Amino acid sequence: MNTNELQLKRAASSSLLSLLNLTFLPVLAFISLLFIYTKTESNTIDRYYVVLGIKTNLLAAVALLLMTGLMILLGGFDSPWTWVFVISYFVFVHAMFILFASWAMVRSWTGKKLKRQFLSK
Repeated sequence: MNTNELQLKRAASSSLLSLLNLTFLPVLAFISLLFIYTKTESNTIDRYYVVLGIKTNLLAAVALLLMTGLMILLGGFDSPWTWVFVISYFVFVHAMFILFASWAMVRSWTGKKLKRQFLSK
């Protein structure tokens, strides 16, 4: 396997681990992302996707902690509003993180970086 194929495989694995961290294997997948990061070199496609996965999952963790803090501040876990916050978070925020991670995974299969098409003409 040449270097380019190895980088594409790592990029795809990084994106998959990012998605798994958001869905089925929280923390374990994130630790695996950190492990892959140590194997990558700067300015490569695999480093790009592993860093993207790490940033995405850290942002998702901050959103989850913020949501938990809001639930506790606005009534605790016994309040009926708790379910409004929980369902709203999962439908709007967490689903967007999962959608973004899925999009990044598909782009990593092509070996291309994410594009900012809305900014270019």
